[in-house]
Amino acid sequence: MSKEILTLGIESSCDETSVSVVKNGREILSNIIDTQIPIHEKYGGVVPEIASRNHIEAISRVTKIAIKEAGIDFNDVDAITPTYGPGLVGALLVGLSYAKALAFAINKPLVGVNHIQGHIAANYITYKELKPPFLCVMMSGGNTQIINVKDYTKFEVLRKNKR
Repeated sequence: MSKEILTLGIESSCDETSVSVVKNGREILSNIIDTQIPIHEKYGGVVPEIASRNHIEAISRVTKIAIKEAGIDFNDVDAITPTYGPGLVGALLVGLSYAKALAFAINKPLVGVNHIQGHIAANYITYKELKPPFLCVMMSGGNTQIINVKDYTKFEVLRKNKR
């Protein structure tokens, strides 16, 4: 039997700091989200600089809670998987920098995740038996696409919104 793979996912592309521990790409062991919605509501939308500063304050705490809730130790993690884009540059830099430092400190591989492909991959968690090929409608922020998922890492955008 093959070894279970534990990934530590770090998402900081906009206004929420989220850290998850996922087993074998399909089972969520923990998912901790620190939302900034109340902070940004008074401005009528996300303020990138404020979002970045709040990620800095939250990321270490959220990561430690995710590890604890999953019932594992940092050394049990097989890979650190931060979002590298698209998103707010400052917010992404916080998550990516933290992930790089953590990967270096615990000697684990760093595998960057495209935010849009992460939305597609979320289907594998909800529908555990799902396998490519399939069509996916992806909606995130102002981004909507119809995607032909040919394989786990091969995608063809069939249609996307035009601004």
